[in-house]
Amino acid sequence: MSDESQTGTGQLKLAENLDLTAVTPLHKSLLSARGSALVIDASEVERIGGQSVQLLLSASKSWADDGVPFEIGNASDNFLSALALLGVGPDSLHVKEQTQ
Repeated sequence: MSDESQTGTGQLKLAENLDLTAVTPLHKSLLSARGSALVIDASEVERIGGQSVQLLLSASKSWADDGVPFEIGNASDNFLSALALLGVGPDSLHVKEQTQ
């Protein structure tokens, strides 16, 4: 569900439930966005499994290796809590603070 905006930055909205069944569709979306700047919206995430976090960590590293911007914005409290439980700091995924 990647959507290219006029600025050339891809947009991807994460699903509410990122369990094991969500890993393959998420992987396909990330692969299709590879090579372009990407902003991921995590505002609706209620649950996220370790496999999805691992996939996002891998994507973050891949974008960094390619020298292309990658960030996760509007992270829900549940998303941030899951990262903390797994020992993943928000900086590892380039999570931007919510603006209110």
